[in-house]
Amino acid sequence: MDNPVARVPNFTRSRFLLHIVFASTSGHTEYVVDALIDSLNSISPGWEIEETMAEKTQPQDLLRGDVLLLASATWNTWSIEGQLNPYMSVLLQDKAKNLDLASKPCAVIGLGDDRYFYTARAADHLEHYVNTHHGRLILPTLKIINEPHGQEEIVRAWGRQLVDVLKQIA
Repeated sequence: MDNPVARVPNFTRSRFLLHIVFASTSGHTEYVVDALIDSLNSISPGWEIEETMAEKTQPQDLLRGDVLLLASATWNTWSIEGQLNPYMSVLLQDKAKNLDLASKPCAVIGLGDDRYFYTARAADHLEHYVNTHHGRLILPTLKIINEPHGQEEIVRAWGRQLVDVLKQIA
């Protein structure tokens, strides 16, 4: 696996970078990411947070920052239920298929719809990517089921958990 710049996160400096890579076409995943960023900015104003859409991300971009957060909704791509958003799929399963995350701290957000058997299966695919590419999941995955509007408190609570975990790691 490729990782020419393996590095150890530095949580002890006053600012560190959370890099969020997300795929959103209907806007739901982007809404959740924006709600998380708003929450994190109020909880930990010293953090630097960068967000990048999956279709604009290159494999080495996944190594940028101290913590990587991947977010995607669940899709029924090619008539197969329970897949990643197509942009996230291309990034992780094609472009970055040989990337080594080198124990990078990671977090995952998956969205889904309870009308489908594989509700929020994107979360499973993202977790699998992190685990098989030597990343380190640092807290349980946030799963948002159905319409994300109105679930902001769930996102805020998960954001507080993320902050707490990162303080313990530091």
